Amino acid sequence: MTEDTQKCPKCNSPYGYPDAQLWVCPECFHEWSLEVEDQGPKFVDVNGNPLQDGDSVTTVRDLKAGKGTIKVGTKAKNIKLLDEPVNGHDISCKVDGHGAMYLKCSVVKKA
Repeated sequence: MTEDTQKCPKCNSPYGYPDAQLWVCPECFHEWSLEVEDQGPKFVDVNGNPLQDGDSVTTVRDLKAGKGTIKVGTKAKNIKLLDEPVNGHDISCKVDGHGAMYLKCSVVKKA
């Protein structure tokens, strides 16, 4: 690595190059800044607690899921946090009685 190249934080390509104020990856087209901003945890529950892969969460309100409803307090175990949200949902998990689905951090609390 020289001062003219940086590793891409998304795909780890060693060919990142500077373009004005950002760095650009020619392989995945990700753009980033070298200035580190401490934004805190990216994934937090409704109470502000940080979430991690493998955590268990419970729903904080009734959620419509297809023809059924996920009731308040329903537990989802072993969650997977998504780097790329799916229709605004940032958690992939299995909910007992409902199967695999996506949830939003804003409707769950850490169990």
